[in-house]
Formats: sequence, C-alpha cells, structure tokens
Amino acid sequence: MSPVALPDFPWDSLTGARELAARHTGGLVDLSVGTPVDPVPAVIRDALAGPAAEIPGYPTTHGTPALREAVAASLGRRFGVTGLDPAAVLPTIGSKELVAWLPTLLGLGAGDVVGVPAVAYPTYEVGALLAGATPVRLADGEAPPAGTRLVWLNSPSNPTGRVLDARAMRASVEAARAVGATVASDECYLGLAAPALGAVSVLHPDVCDGRHEGLLAVHSMSKTSNLAGYRAAFLAGDPALVGALLEIRKHAGMIVPHPVQAALAAAASDDAHVRAQVALYDGRRARLRAAAEAFGLRVDHSEAGLYLWATAGRPCRETVQALAERGILVAPGEFYGDAGAEHVRIALTASDERIDAAVARLTSDRPGR
Repeated sequence: MSPVALPDFPWDSLTGARELAARHTGGLVDLSVGTPVDPVPAVIRDALAGPAAEIPGYPTTHGTPALREAVAASLGRRFGVTGLDPAAVLPTIGSKELVAWLPTLLGLGAGDVVGVPAVAYPTYEVGALLAGATPVRLADGEAPPAGTRLVWLNSPSNPTGRVLDARAMRASVEAARAVGATVASDECYLGLAAPALGAVSVLHPDVCDGRHEGLLAVHSMSKTSNLAGYRAAFLAGDPALVGALLEIRKHAGMIVPHPVQAALAAAASDDAHVRAQVALYDGRRARLRAAAEAFGLRVDHSEAGLYLWATAGRPCRETVQALAERGILVAPGEFYGDAGAEHVRIALTASDERIDAAVARLTSDRPGR
C-alpha cells in the first residue's frame, strides 16, 4: 500500500524568492503567510494558565459544557446565529486539521465529489485527495455536479478577501442540498469583516431559515484572537453531523487539551479584543492597499479577511520576483488554483513596523538594494 499522492507543499517553492527578499538592505518583510504576529490577549493567556492547567486527567473530546455554551453564545452575539444547541458545538485542534480530515471523517471515498471554490485554500483539495474523493472547482454560482457529497464555502475568502452576502450563501446552500451534499462553511475570517460588508454565517437564519441540517460552520480563533499557536478552533451546526463526527474523533483521540479549551472559551466570551484586532488589520489593509496600487498593482475584492488579492496583469511568479527585489515576500496566486495564475496574495499579518517598511519600499522609485 502506497501513501496518498498529494501535491508538493506550495510554500516550499518560495525558497529562492525568500532568499532574494532577505538580501534587501532593510531586511525581509514576509507577507507570504497569514500567521498572527500581535500579542495573545491577556484575558486568554490568563485562562490558559488558570485552573484548567492543573487538571491531570484526560479532557473530553466534546469539550466542557462551559466552552460549548460560550461558543454558542458568541455565534449568536457576534453573527446572529439562532437556535444553535451547545451540544452541536465541537472543539477542534485548529481548523486546518478539520478541513483536511473532514471528507474522511464524513466517510467520503472513491467516486465521491468535493466541491471547492475556483480560487481556494489548498487544503480543501488536499482533504478530498486524502479521502480518495475527487475535488472539483466550482465557479461563482455554479451548481455542484451529481455525486457531490461535500461543498466548501469560504467567506470572507482566503485568498481573495471576497465576501458572500446572505443571498449568495443561501443560493449555494440550496444548490448543495439539491444534490444531497453537506455544506461546510469555512468562517475563520468572518470575525474580521465589518458589519456593513454583509458577511454572514451559513447558520444565520437569512441563509438557512434556521434549518441547520446538512450544514457545518468551521471557526478558528487563530485570526481574530491571535491563537494560531494554541490550535484553538471549533465546528458547529447540524446536531446529527456533529454527533457523528464526535464519535469518530473520540475513537481517533482528536482532543483539544484542557488549558486550550479554557482559552477558547475565554476568547469566545470576550468581544473587546476582537474589535481591537479588527482595527489593527483595517489600518494595515488601508496603508498596504494604497501602496500596492501606487506600485502598479490592481487589488481585487480584498474587503475583508487578512489578505490583498493583487495583480499586475502578468504571471504571478513575475510579480513575486518583482516584490522580492524590494525585500517583500508574497504568495503566488497559483497556489490557490489556476484562476489565480496572474494574482499574488499579500498578507496583512506583519507588525506595523514591517507593514510600514513594505509601504515605503512599494512607494519608492528605487528597490533599495
């Protein structure tokens, strides 16, 4: 038996561009990965180091009742989700492991189709391949084909920052339900969208009429609460689906540690730190977008989330090279599908000092080498 054939890990191909960018006289500005750089809020650090850190026994896979109640309340308070039973909440070890293993955990295999957006986070496709299923890229508004068992939605999008409003989300849910597919909505950037943009959860009544059957919302605290290092995330939605996933995860030992569960509950209970983080990213977005446009890039979508989706109207690797010559490392759009072949993804996840360094380089007439 041979291992599953997977594509090469995309970021490994950036070694040359990284080395070039690192030779800049002002040092590297790494905007290629969406990893948080700001401090973990004190309210969360305190919870991590609190009483849960002293519990010697195994945690429960389902999470504590306090955690599940805090999460359900936060989805109602922050995103208008109604009718969610806390029992239909399940903590996960970060959201990437859930994305990668969800098709397998749902029992998908050969002959099954997983629908992913035309421009999308690579792990959606990887998860389908791990299960032996077939990933199919779906253009905007395209109905999933017969045989589709799972459809991924992502709003605000990684990498484009595009927001799907309730009408677009509802149409996608109805199309998936028409072919009997489960809908998994990756909402890890939802908390970074201003209310005026109209971003909604798949569990919002305007999307699903309060019927959560066949729906899963996947959330991460990595972006809104700077908890990438904690691996703190959760899914919520259809009680039957969540219950089935819980049973499998019990057998597989997919358990979030006690202290991280406490930190996750604290992050879900406190909205002030999220508002502060959103303000930081909004400021960085405005400065970096203006500089990218001054450099000659066209920025598409990018209204929410953590990225600018930019193009110079030429192959993406040429733009990666041009920015590396200024000491700025970005991700080529081809990582996210063929439709991204002329775009690059520019992350906002750098300190204000590094963002300002990038702005200065993009608006200077000289590369500064």
